[in-house]
Amino acid sequence: MLISRRAASWRVWLLALPILSWLPTLWAGPQIETWHTANGAKVLFVHAPEIPMLDVRVVFDAGSARDGEKPGLTALTNSLLSEGAGEWNADQIAERLERVGAELENGALRDMAWVGLRTLVEQPAMDTALETLAAIITQPRFDLEDLERQRQAMQVALRHSQQSPGSVAQKAFYHQVFGEHPYAIDSDGTEESLKALTGDDVRSTYRRYYVGRNAVVAIVGALERPAAEAIAERVTGGPAAREPAPELPQVAALSAPVLQQVDFPSTQSHIYLGQPGMRRKDPDYFALYVGNHILGGNGLVSQLSEEVREKRGLSYSVYSYFLPMREQGPFMIGAQTKNASADEALQVMREVVQRFIDQGPTEEELLAAKRNITGGFPLRIASNGKILQYLAVIGFYDLPLDYLDRFTDRVDAITAQQVQDAFRRRVDLERLVTIVVGRIPDQGAAGS
Repeated sequence: MLISRRAASWRVWLLALPILSWLPTLWAGPQIETWHTANGAKVLFVHAPEIPMLDVRVVFDAGSARDGEKPGLTALTNSLLSEGAGEWNADQIAERLERVGAELENGALRDMAWVGLRTLVEQPAMDTALETLAAIITQPRFDLEDLERQRQAMQVALRHSQQSPGSVAQKAFYHQVFGEHPYAIDSDGTEESLKALTGDDVRSTYRRYYVGRNAVVAIVGALERPAAEAIAERVTGGPAAREPAPELPQVAALSAPVLQQVDFPSTQSHIYLGQPGMRRKDPDYFALYVGNHILGGNGLVSQLSEEVREKRGLSYSVYSYFLPMREQGPFMIGAQTKNASADEALQVMREVVQRFIDQGPTEEELLAAKRNITGGFPLRIASNGKILQYLAVIGFYDLPLDYLDRFTDRVDAITAQQVQDAFRRRVDLERLVTIVVGRIPDQGAAGS
């Protein structure tokens, strides 16, 4: 049995979802059914009888954007769910799930927090696993001893991140791009905020956000709808139904360029450029996504990689991506390079982006991008667990149920002119955040 509380795999998958979500027109996605539980949770279900497994994920609008003046509260609350629930402590929870071969995972990002389960559908394994999941979601203990242990673990992780130039750069990037917006809040908190968090804080955020009307339940498995309905009711029977979390404020556009250089004792500089990008339901979504695939989202064959890596050897890896969320997530361009090459790499990256804005993609590049987008998708729905991830995103961001079916047509309809127009309107090099973390040559051994 594996219990994972880290969000890395989920974060990577969120980035990859739009890139790999296209099939030929004749392909039909999984048949999605939807309804609401008695206490207001939205449910998405796919009947998948091929293997005797059940996958469940409950997603809450409870990401770090809800932390307010208490950064780290969401992450701490989510991590404590499986540390003790109902009649069982963390060891007993782990033993129960291991005994029946079930897997539990939970995590939190800026937009969301989730708890998920994978189990056999045979009895009594499924009932044991679901009973445990229901207790974790609806009856967490939040014992003081567990809280202190998790607080210490988060403090250790925070100190470790402060020793990583990439982590330092990313935090600075989010702070500069989002300013006073809740998306700027560090999900792992600060030394001061972690010390100040209390059991009352945890219980309060749980009662506010871990409620049915603030949840999406995704279910994929070898069972019929009545059984899925019963499961959804079972795992959302926590605190009394309340209103869903309030809408987040809109992300403000940058009014001026920002340059932040951080002297850091590293052999390489981490460079991030970017600005607010797009929402998940943005009308420019497909044009920006297809265009970014050509610009820097297609690995070693992108324009950025060609100019920065292949022609000049300035960086092994250079990339760009949009991370759409409920509100505008970031558009980011990133690279690592030798400290002495940071200025040159930054200049080339800006030149590539400006040329892409001015000229757009060629028809050949556009066609190749569309073909590449289709290639890996069958593998992305090759398991119940992968389908589950799609369901969670579709439900959480209120995407249409035919989202996967229509994706191919919407991607295929994008023209080079639409790509260029979208980038001209949405990417402004005169209002970019630029973060460079690494040894600044003219400062020698000065501290950061």
